[in-house]
Amino acid sequence: MSEEMDIMDHLIASIQSGKYEPDDKLPSENELADRFKVPRMTARKAYERLQELGYIYSKQGKGSFVQDRNLRIPLALSANKSFSQKITELGYDYQSKNIFCEPIEYNSKIYESLGADEEVRVYKIGRLRIIDGRPIALHISYVAESLFPDIANTGHEITSMFQYYRSQGFHQYQSSETILRLTYPTKFERELLACSSLIPLLVLEAQCFDGESGRTLEYSKIMYRGDLFTYVI
Repeated sequence: MSEEMDIMDHLIASIQSGKYEPDDKLPSENELADRFKVPRMTARKAYERLQELGYIYSKQGKGSFVQDRNLRIPLALSANKSFSQKITELGYDYQSKNIFCEPIEYNSKIYESLGADEEVRVYKIGRLRIIDGRPIALHISYVAESLFPDIANTGHEITSMFQYYRSQGFHQYQSSETILRLTYPTKFERELLACSSLIPLLVLEAQCFDGESGRTLEYSKIMYRGDLFTYVI
């Protein structure tokens, strides 16, 4: 494992120093094995790990190449616009796909954030965010049935919560302080976001309020693939 890490450290340093530019071809597995005096399998594992981390990509029969890590989606972390609107304004081919709407078991943190009594049903609505056919984020909104009585019937159709709120008579939005944390994807999240266990997820949690009444509309949890975004805070 230490030999594999030595190869990875060497290649990452070479990429970051500019020795290898985006789309440059990297040394073959045999060349690396000879240079570091290791079995070819060790060089192959180093390349596989670098690909999982998003540093390189491979072409069948042609070898490994440097991934352009500068081509990332800029994302302003503000709540005055929906995610859909931000991405569309940036000119991306964007799709939002509803993947679930279901009631949750009682969770004190979520219920307290929504100001919901324990007997109230709270639903979670999940949307998968897709750009150029590639899943890039999972957005989960928690809403109380007491505020949105039709959510059990209409929740499966929602692809934009802001559009839904407007249809319910809410037009001004404010957000609480946003909590940011870094985590790694579960098996379920890896399958949805088509990423490896080594790709970090940036998780944002916040409340969204109605700007007029001050009522809490939702508690949200958004998971962004850390290798696909740059963030403007």
